[in-house]
Order: sequence, then C-alpha cells, then structure tokens
Amino acid sequence: MAARCTPPGASPLGELAESPGKRNSSDENGHSPEEALAPTSVIYFREALTPAAARLGQPGTPVPVPQYDFQIERIESKRRDPKDPVAIERLNLMNMAKLSIKGLIESALNLGRTLDSDYAPLQQFFVVMEHCLKHGLKTKKTFLGQNKSFWGALELVEKLTPEAGEITASVKDLPGLRTPLGRGRAWLRLALMQKKLSDYMKTIINRKDLLSEFYEPNALMMEEEGAVIAGLLVGLNVIDANLCMKGEDLDSQVGVIDFSMYLKDGGHSSKSAEGDGQITAILDQKNYVEELNRHLSASVNNLQAKVDALEKANTKLTEELAVANNRIITLQEDVERVKEESSFQLESRKSARGDPAADGSALTETRKQLKEETLLRLDVERELEVQIGMKQEMEMSMKMLEKDVCEKQDALMELRQQLDDLRTINQQLSHKSQSADSSSKQKGEVIARLEDKISQMSGTVKQLESSDKHLVKQARNLSTSAGKLLQLKP
Repeated sequence: MAARCTPPGASPLGELAESPGKRNSSDENGHSPEEALAPTSVIYFREALTPAAARLGQPGTPVPVPQYDFQIERIESKRRDPKDPVAIERLNLMNMAKLSIKGLIESALNLGRTLDSDYAPLQQFFVVMEHCLKHGLKTKKTFLGQNKSFWGALELVEKLTPEAGEITASVKDLPGLRTPLGRGRAWLRLALMQKKLSDYMKTIINRKDLLSEFYEPNALMMEEEGAVIAGLLVGLNVIDANLCMKGEDLDSQVGVIDFSMYLKDGGHSSKSAEGDGQITAILDQKNYVEELNRHLSASVNNLQAKVDALEKANTKLTEELAVANNRIITLQEDVERVKEESSFQLESRKSARGDPAADGSALTETRKQLKEETLLRLDVERELEVQIGMKQEMEMSMKMLEKDVCEKQDALMELRQQLDDLRTINQQLSHKSQSADSSSKQKGEVIARLEDKISQMSGTVKQLESSDKHLVKQARNLSTSAGKLLQLKP
C-alpha cells in the first residue's frame, strides 16, 4: 500500500473505490479497506503539497504538478486480531493524532497569525505526539533505575539526516533541560518551527532496524499507524509557529490529553429568548472583567514586591556608599599623616647632620623609610582610586535604581487606575445584570397574567359555545312548533 500526492484532476481514493464489488475485499496483505489511509490523511497531504496557485484556484492558469516521491510502506505482517489490546491502543492513538492535527490546522487557518506556546490546540498536539512516541518504548535499566524516554529514538535523526544536527545541538545547548523527556519535547517544538517534523518522522520510521533498539515489535512507531501519522504531519507545513522555550519547564510538564476539545455538542436548535441572551452576554462580560481584574491584581502585587525589593537594595547600597565614604576619609587622613611624618623626619635629619658616617647611615635609613612610605602612599592612592571608582559605580547604580523605581511607581499608578476603571465597569455590569433580572421577573409576571387571561377567555368562549348550541336547539324547537301550528290551521 502506498499513499502519493495525486494530481488535481484525479481521485485521491481511486484505489479504494474502483468498483462496488471490490469494496469489501482485502488486499494482498490481508488488510481490509477500512484499515487503509483515511480520507482525512489524503486531504491534508494534498493540502500541504499542492502549489499555492492550485490552492487559490486561478482559472485558466496551467499549474505544473510536481512529482513527490513520498510513500508510506506497510509492514508485511499477519492478519490483525480485532481483540488485540495493543492494536486497539495504536488505532486510538492514530485517531487522536488525526483529530489533533485536523483541529490544529483548522483553528490556525481561522486564527490567521503565528502560533505561540500558549495556544491550546498546539499544546494538545504536542501531548498527543508525546503519547504516540512513548507507545511501546523499551525499558532501559540505568544506575538510577528504569528509564523510558523517546529522546534516544529522536537522536537517530541526526545520524540519518545531517541537517537535523542543528536541532539536536540547539536542544543540548538549551539551559534548564535536565531530563531526556524535556529534550525530546524541545526537539519536537524546534522541528515543528522548521517545518521538518514530517520529514524527520518519515526518516526514522523507514529505518525500523534502528528503531527496534528502542521500541517493541508491536509499538506504534514499528507498525503502519506510525507511517500514517508521518503522512498526516505533512499538513502542518502550512502553519507558522514561534515557540519560546527559554524559561519554560519542559522537564516536569504533565502530558494529559484534553478530550473536551474534540467533543462536539449536538445541541438543540431552539432559539432562546432575547432577554436570556442579553443576560448571558452581560454575565460573560462580567466574568471576563473579573478575570481581567484578578490578573491585574496579581500583576500589581508582583510589581509591589519588585518595588519593595528595589527599595531594600537601595537602602543596602546607600549603607555601602556611606561605609565607602568613611573609608576614603580615613585613607586621606592616613596619607596626610604620613606626609607630615616624612617631612618632620627629613627636617630632623637635616638639623642633626654632624658626623659624615653617621650622616650616611642616617641618610640610608631615611631613604629606606622614604621608599617604604612612598610604596605605602602608592598603595593608599591605589586603594583610594579603587574606592572612588566604586563610589562612582554605586552612585550610577543608585541613579539607575531610582529611575527604575520611578518607572515602576508610574506603572503601578497606571495599573491601579485601570483597576479602578475595571471596578467601576464591574459595578455597572452588576447593576445591568440586576436590572435585567428584575425586567425578566416583570416579564414573567406579565406572561403569567396573560396566561390567566387566556385561560379565562377560553372558559368564556366555551360557555358562549354551549349557550349558542342551546339557542340553536331552542330555535329548532320553535321552528318545529311553528310548522305544526301552520299545519293545524283550517
């Protein structure tokens, strides 16, 4: 079985719909047509590989159809057991992958912008892909215990495709990734941003001799469901994603599939009353404002904490600056004192000159002391320069901190003002909801009164109908009696 990109005029399911007599037959490997590629996979395969001019449908423009050598090979295996739990797990994961990819493409095209890390359908897609890659993994024993991770299987792509070495190197250089699971998640995100995820998955799926080191023989990556998922991933090339992984904790995330995103509510098509719609809209607005209020309160608290921390740092730097100033003053005093002592000693030496030998020895001693004092003075001057530089740096940091504190205070004031505005809007919405509730109650009372009047009028109508019937009966009796009287006249 092979799935290729078909030309625009051909039917993508031509092999499955040749004749009515062949629809229920099995192929040469014993697989029924229901087990072949689903229509959704062929649709997205064509959507991704058809040129832009063909998708726009420009009339009269001949579009050359490129030939793509993309095949999904089916493993020659025995006939499936419908009660095999592992086969059921593979089928369920494949269906979840189809739903996830289809929903992601539709929502991304409707959104019309670059996707980020907070986009819920994109997060669910990564969770589903993680479950698919974890299916049937072999447990490896290490010094720290047993380990099951799909990072080893993804590292094979670097050996098979040299251009994938850039992704692997980027993943290894990312700070904060400590586990193989986190590196595997980062690899999936980088491959999606490069629009190479389908190519890389096809590369490792075609080398099942290497995958057998990491997966069991009945794992999803070793069976044809993995090839189908690789074909479905081609459709993601129409999506642009910009995912920032710095600061994101990929090691400890819990990958749980949210099935509520794929459940469709049948719903009744009955139209609700206009008052109920207004109340629902008001309540939605109120909930949105309350949520925005909570976010603003949290941001205000964070900014207040930052301001407190900056104030503490400011006081600490002020104390250090005062200590440095005191140190500079003491060093300057020491320098002045050394100068005075040296000048005094020189004067005393000059006045006490008598014996040449004594003068020579005194001169050498004086020169030694002068050298020592000169060295001490140079050390003191160097330390003074260092202290002056530290003082200037502290003054500069103090100015920057004061500027930052002023900016934070301005932002805090703006946020408080926005918070007050939101509170007023919240009060107005609550008043509107109360008025809407009272108006709905009044309407209900009016409806009840109208129903009572309708019941009374129906009773009167019934009484009138009965009286009408009685009058008709009396008229008939009178007519019969008049006829009898006319017959009795001579």
